[in-house]
Amino acid sequence: MGRKRYADRDEAGEVLAGQLNGYAGRDDVVVLGLPRGGVPVAARVAAVLQVPLDVLVVRKLGLPGQPELAMGAVAGVGPDVEVVRNAPVLAATEVSADAFDDVYRREVAELHQRESAYRTRRSRAPLQGRAVIVVDDGLATGSTMRAAVAAVRRQRPARLVAAVPVGAHQACTVLREGVDELVCPWTPEPFIAVGQAYRDFSQTSDEQVRTALAAGIEEPHGRLKTGER
Repeated sequence: MGRKRYADRDEAGEVLAGQLNGYAGRDDVVVLGLPRGGVPVAARVAAVLQVPLDVLVVRKLGLPGQPELAMGAVAGVGPDVEVVRNAPVLAATEVSADAFDDVYRREVAELHQRESAYRTRRSRAPLQGRAVIVVDDGLATGSTMRAAVAAVRRQRPARLVAAVPVGAHQACTVLREGVDELVCPWTPEPFIAVGQAYRDFSQTSDEQVRTALAAGIEEPHGRLKTGER
């Protein structure tokens, strides 16, 4: 694959943080992790940079009968929900509008439920006018990350950065057009799956997401600060 695999998501976050050191210690920066696997990567990035950490829930829209195949994705910041369609999959499978809408409604409901469960009593980190770094553990089709950055863009950030430890070359090319900066240190050829870049790619649990987020303390004025207890 041309380079050594990451030991785990923590090491991947360390590598990303090294390429994002220009954002370290700034009070206008926030890191958003995509659950579940992107949150431990984002938590390490935020801890190294000493900037706030928050969560941005994204849900894949699985193809009816083939739920692992993404026909799109949805992401939400508060009440605003963005949807991204995976045009090649939709064209190849001829999914009806009604079938797509059924999956969309189900996943939007799940999106809001998961955000509530992850966030508990934590207030949402403000994004307007800030440099927002959106982190996932990898980029395959890019649908979920494209939905995420579209949702963030609606909040009018000063700068929008997408950061992933590994990604498919084509997905990175498409995503680059929608952000101010893309950080992806590894685009293996051939790209098979995100997991090929990790020695430990075990599933991240909801409890691990909550634990990672708990490392960020909410300040009285609604800002989150990492690394304090």
